[in-house]
This record gives sequence, structure tokens and C-alpha cells, in this order.
Amino acid sequence: MSQQPTQPDNQGAVDPTLPSDPKRRFWVATACTLGGAVGVGTAVPFVASFAPSDKARAAGAPVTADISDLAMGQMKVVEWRGKPVWIVRRSKVTLEDLPKHDAELADPESDRPGFTPPWAKNEWRSRDPEYFICIGICTHLGCSPTAYFQTGAQPGLPTGWPGGWLCACHGSTFDLAGRVFANKPAPDNLEIPPYVFSADGTKVTIGVDEDNKA
Repeated sequence: MSQQPTQPDNQGAVDPTLPSDPKRRFWVATACTLGGAVGVGTAVPFVASFAPSDKARAAGAPVTADISDLAMGQMKVVEWRGKPVWIVRRSKVTLEDLPKHDAELADPESDRPGFTPPWAKNEWRSRDPEYFICIGICTHLGCSPTAYFQTGAQPGLPTGWPGGWLCACHGSTFDLAGRVFANKPAPDNLEIPPYVFSADGTKVTIGVDEDNKA
């Protein structure tokens, strides 16, 4: 039997007066992500990935991840510039359901500037509808939300929960396109990083796009 999600609390809140610690943020965020995967049993399989070297991380170099082994419904986490980047493979049903809760979102079309590059301003917020890629940092105080991909009513989540992420610090919720629900503390959707797919579609490079050259 799957462990039920816990109620939101304030233990993970980040003091905005503290200086940034990218390395600590990545590992804390990864731990939170793993916790979410455990919380819904096999509903959110987690695929580990090796972090880049300290030198590459410090330089903010692009990071390439192999997605050939990412099964439907799985999420892989990689590190880029000291932040966790989530790579999720979404099912056809998930994609069909995305527009159904637009009325419940604060910014369903990602019109607010700064978090969605032009090429991701679509209903999937991605280059390829099947793969959603975002920075796993809440836009409220910098905590990392936990994955709850199982749909339906669950403790601490809305009755018609469509699957997505819950930031337990202050209760912000995001759908499987990283769009924040209305009337939540987080002011914006989850940030989409620059990225490109390899020609054969088996790899994705984070940190590179039309405006960010390697």
C-alpha cells in the first residue's frame, strides 16, 4: 500500500536573507524529489543521473542527460548551475488532460515574463509534448516541490488533483506542465531552462538553446 502524502508544513522553508548555496540546494532538492517518489509508491519511478564535475558546475556549463531509458511516467533529475532540473516523460492521457484545468491556474498560458522561453509558450510548455523539462525550484521562496503524479484526492491536495508537484513549505501546487495553481503563494510557473534534444532524440542538453550557445 502506498504511503500517503503528508500535510504541508513550514520545515522546508528557505530564509530569503541567507546567501545562496547552489550545491546544498541541489542535494536538498533531490532528496525532496526522491521523497515524493516514495510517497506515491510506484506511481512516480525515479531515474538517478550522475551530477557533472565541480568544475563544470561552477562554470555553468551545459549538461547532457540520456533520456533513452526514461519510461512513461518516470522523472529523471540532473544538476545544472547548482539547481535540480526535472525531466518527465508524459503519457498521451496526461497531455490530453492538461487543458482541462486551465481555469484553476494562475497563468495557464505562461504569459508572465521571465520563466518561459518563447519556444515553450504552448500548452505543454516544452519542445516535445512528451517530455517536460523544468527547474525544480518553487518560485515562492526557493524550496523544491515534491512529485505527486498520482491523480485524484489525496491528503493536502485538491479533490480533483490532476497530478503534478506540491511545495510543502507553503502549499503551492503545480501541474504536469509546471503551471502554478491560482491563489497559491508561488507567483509564477516553474522555470523552463534552455535546452535542446539530440538529433536522434535520445539525449537532451540543458543550458543550450537559440539564445544560449554552448
